Amino acid sequence: MEIFRIVTKIPSLREVTGNIFAWLRMSRPSFHSVGILPFILGTCLAWKIERIFLEPVFWLGILAVILTMLSAYHAGEYFDHEEDTLSKSIFKSRFAGGSGIIPEHVLSRRIPFLTSLLSLFLAGILGLVLQFVFRTGPYTLLLGCLGALPGFFYSAKPVRLVSRGCGELFIAFCYGWLPVAAAYYLQTGFIHPIVHWISLPIALTIYNVMLLNEFPDYEADKAVRKRNLLVRLGPQKGVFLFAMISIAVWPAMAMAVWVGISGAVFHVYLPIGLLSILILFLMIRKWHEKPRTLEILCGMNIAVNLGTTAALIYALLR
Repeated sequence: MEIFRIVTKIPSLREVTGNIFAWLRMSRPSFHSVGILPFILGTCLAWKIERIFLEPVFWLGILAVILTMLSAYHAGEYFDHEEDTLSKSIFKSRFAGGSGIIPEHVLSRRIPFLTSLLSLFLAGILGLVLQFVFRTGPYTLLLGCLGALPGFFYSAKPVRLVSRGCGELFIAFCYGWLPVAAAYYLQTGFIHPIVHWISLPIALTIYNVMLLNEFPDYEADKAVRKRNLLVRLGPQKGVFLFAMISIAVWPAMAMAVWVGISGAVFHVYLPIGLLSILILFLMIRKWHEKPRTLEILCGMNIAVNLGTTAALIYALLR
């Protein structure tokens, strides 16, 4: 009933427009890079192997990725309202607790829910255009749904993957394998086996991004019984899991080279890998227990994810 009331009530122009800077903050454009870069990687891989680059398909695909992420981020703003408000009252981190727009009452809370549905709808339209106008293949819409639905239901009730202890795995899939595979598929009409290996380091690093970003929200999530992975494990076991995933990235990168990626990937990845080791060392030294240093670690950890993808792109473009 609540969802029906939100959808059917027409918002005022002032309520919709609000503050342009508030919209930018809520949409979190800097966080779109974690989905866009893997999509670019998949496109580069298609060019490297098949010498195919369909420019309109690429740009429509990028737009669909952005809309899918917008849907997920805005759904989170609406459904995570309670814990985000509590988290921001404890410490205003740039990497956790949402954008802060709703707790600050800058925009009406129902606006992100409406824009989340709108973004989902527009992404679906783009999927139809890609499959039936550009004839990118019969699995185009399926690949889109594999990203859009888990993204939306990561926070949205009643599914709410984030509270089931498996949401982080879905994010690793949606921001790791899926954008690389979807980009390659849109260009070529099939998915090359190398996609599975080249996307693994990205999936592992984005998994750690999600895990570490749960640390600033731990007390708030625990208070509202948001049963994400960190709440289920506890901080100590969470650090151990983070360490295991960090270590696993190195052999995953080596495997990518073994299946055909140029060894030049390590020209860029070496400093990124050292940064990952530094983060792990500081976590073991319990730097994450202080909010301000934890925020720095979260920022460094996102750099590891983006740098890992950038290193793979570099290796393909050489």
